[in-house]
Amino acid sequence: MKNLLTLLILTLSAGASFGQFDDKFYFPEKKWEAIKNLDYTEVTIPVEAEKLNGIFVKPAGTPKATIFYLHGGGGNVSTYVDLVRPLVKDGFQVFMIDFRGYGKSTGKPNHLNVGSDGQVVFDWLLKRKEVQLQPIILYGVSLGTPIATKLAHDNTPKVAALVLDGTISSFGELAAFYVPEEQKAMVSQFVTSPYMAKEDIKTVKIPKLFIATKTDKVVPYGQTEIVYDNAPQPKELLIFEGEHIRSMMVQPEKTVEAVNRLLTNN
Repeated sequence: MKNLLTLLILTLSAGASFGQFDDKFYFPEKKWEAIKNLDYTEVTIPVEAEKLNGIFVKPAGTPKATIFYLHGGGGNVSTYVDLVRPLVKDGFQVFMIDFRGYGKSTGKPNHLNVGSDGQVVFDWLLKRKEVQLQPIILYGVSLGTPIATKLAHDNTPKVAALVLDGTISSFGELAAFYVPEEQKAMVSQFVTSPYMAKEDIKTVKIPKLFIATKTDKVVPYGQTEIVYDNAPQPKELLIFEGEHIRSMMVQPEKTVEAVNRLLTNN
């Protein structure tokens, strides 16, 4: 996110005209980290001329549900596995996807293709034998939250619950957070949001869990408040003390318990 701040300030200072800033939100990492002590299977999903890489992380025994995990703007699936270990240990099957340009996936990400690819992957996921007849939970973190919310909005009957961790209300509002006060209005105007969690959430009536820290330095807590306030019941807000999207690291048991409650409230 610091890269986004630098880009916007330099562009404004130079007086350059604004174009699409979509790709400046995404910082893919191609190098995979070693995935240790987890049972996982890699899959490849063709999308248009590209290939998306994903992994199924499997628990011991029969899964209680499948979590479709949409990671943030940096890294790749291998850099997020520690954040899903508590879920796998508790009996959830977790499917993680790398969008275009991340990890072993080809192409280049932007808001439109990440959003449309999310639907393609979700449709593909529904056809998998290891997913059928199980509840599906959409789980978005950081830049994955607008995608998860859009998928929940567009596919509500097929989704059991929604988890949003470090919620972004809109791409424009996130960009505005990183610039001086006198430039916020301009940035909000020119950084487009083809879909917005704060709007899509209004019709999502399945159980929802919002996870946030009030000291978040990457995505301001106020953005979680906006989306949470717009969300209909049932919903729960889980506050933790720590850094951006680190609830599973600092309070894993409490966070997993909250995810489990989504299934009992369905």
